[in-house]
Amino acid sequence: QVQLVESGGGLVQAGGSLRLSCAASGSIRSIGTMGWYRQAPGKQRELVAAITSGGSTNYADSVKGRFTISRDNAKKTVSLQVNSLKPEDTAVYYCNAFIKTMKDTSIPAWGQGTQVTVSS
Repeated sequence: QVQLVESGGGLVQAGGSLRLSCAASGSIRSIGTMGWYRQAPGKQRELVAAITSGGSTNYADSVKGRFTISRDNAKKTVSLQVNSLKPEDTAVYYCNAFIKTMKDTSIPAWGQGTQVTVSS
């Protein structure tokens, strides 16, 4: 069994910052690409940022220059530093990871989501 647990969401004023964290646990042999997605009310879930096991990153155009994704392979964690927040960043943020289990099955795992609300 594999679990992703997020933390760090909250209510912040426009222009503020938050740091979202996600920790993976369970029967894990290795972790591939990890990422953060978000889903605003009435909208589809969208990729915000992703990072490979080697550290290569990619970002949605709407967050480039404001968000930074990082990971600690030893601790099995991924973080998202979100700066210069805008009201349109309001959404539930989900952690995602492609995990190879100890049984050598590969699965996409999701966290439960953490709410980020940006007030204007």
